[in-house]
Amino acid sequence: MTNMLILNTATTLARGLFLASLLCSQLASADEALSSYPQSPLESLQFVPSDHQIIFERSSLVALAVKDPWEAVNRRIYHFNQRADEYVLLPIVRGYRFALPSFVRSGVHNVFNNLGDVTNLLNSILQLKPKRTATTTGRLLLNTTLGIAGIFDPATAIGLARQEEDFGQTLGFYGVGAGPYVMLPLLGPSNLRDASGRLFDVGASTQINFINSADIKQDYLALYGLQITDERANTAYEYGSLNTPFEYEKLRYVFQKARELQIED
Repeated sequence: MTNMLILNTATTLARGLFLASLLCSQLASADEALSSYPQSPLESLQFVPSDHQIIFERSSLVALAVKDPWEAVNRRIYHFNQRADEYVLLPIVRGYRFALPSFVRSGVHNVFNNLGDVTNLLNSILQLKPKRTATTTGRLLLNTTLGIAGIFDPATAIGLARQEEDFGQTLGFYGVGAGPYVMLPLLGPSNLRDASGRLFDVGASTQINFINSADIKQDYLALYGLQITDERANTAYEYGSLNTPFEYEKLRYVFQKARELQIED
């Protein structure tokens, strides 16, 4: 009996010693693993050297750089446009939306789009784009006839989407550079090439005189005001909407990139 008790006690002690040794080995392993971690995480951080930061900032400025030798004048025109938009154009647009129901405004917009498709067609031909030429031709035929001089837009309804092409894009298509950035009064961002192209498009639409539109505008000068109001009402951008003190730079950069994409398309 005594021998059995001694044997049980020895067995219990052996098990206890085994568990203790196992626990000690696990703790030692944990201590060793923890010791491999830095005691202060900040000491292990690797900060970018100051010269690398300068390189990053310079590359960002280069990416945003746009040829703007007339920046001082352009900024003044930009601020003029901002105030004219806030105090003149947008109040007119709000009154226009209040006075006319949406279906009437849509009809007005469709008419001016239809007239604009004339220069879209001309520039598609000049750029040797047969698919766009065919699409715009179909739009003009459908919208001028079935659409009743463009009041309605059946062409879009059957899948003939509007193809916007201007003479600035035509010049760019043939390799003419954009030239210096220009902020046009009331019209907004442009460049020397596109501003010249705009003059060409206006002259071309006047000379073509599609459905006597040029003659009608001469007789009813208020139509110019209506066209400007319609264009502003259908332009989503508002000055100050970018919510940044560098809006001038961002607007300039976005305009340049948008034009590059339009020319490449």
